[in-house]
Amino acid sequence: MLAAAHLQPGHSVRVEFTKWGGHPHWAFDGIYLGADEHGEWLGHAAGTVMTRPGRLLTADLAWVTLVPRRDAAHVVTINAPGHSIEVYVDITTPPEWDRTVLRAVDLDLDVIRVRDERGVFLDDEDEFEAHQLAYGYPPEVITLAEESAERVLADVRGRRPPYDETGGRWLDALTALTA
Repeated sequence: MLAAAHLQPGHSVRVEFTKWGGHPHWAFDGIYLGADEHGEWLGHAAGTVMTRPGRLLTADLAWVTLVPRRDAAHVVTINAPGHSIEVYVDITTPPEWDRTVLRAVDLDLDVIRVRDERGVFLDDEDEFEAHQLAYGYPPEVITLAEESAERVLADVRGRRPPYDETGGRWLDALTALTA
């Protein structure tokens, strides 16, 4: 689902992730950058504060977030050069907009591409298994997460758009809006 039509580049947005059952997870602010064939792009400047219960982080470097089209069950982070992680994809329920707030339920699995010899890998499979029991994921949510992770892993490994140079253009757009 795309954001409200009134959002224009530079508008403030909020990103709120929860865990299954409404348990709070990460929350942070950003700006709406625009949309392309892959979905909607949000920008987050260096210095952005990210919070979750018991933890507060301040980003050293900028990043962009892609909210994919077609009810995809993931949210993409592409970090600015200098960060050890190039691409970080949270496997989630399909993200939903509530005016200027983007919400999704984090389903533990992450697809990560690092800028070193480790390359691309699937992370937090142990957490996913533990939370299936602890949070009572329904079978259809387990299937959704597993299928989404498999597709995203193949796309990130293959550097298929938007996991190619696409994010760099949106990092440039963020720089232009915040300079």
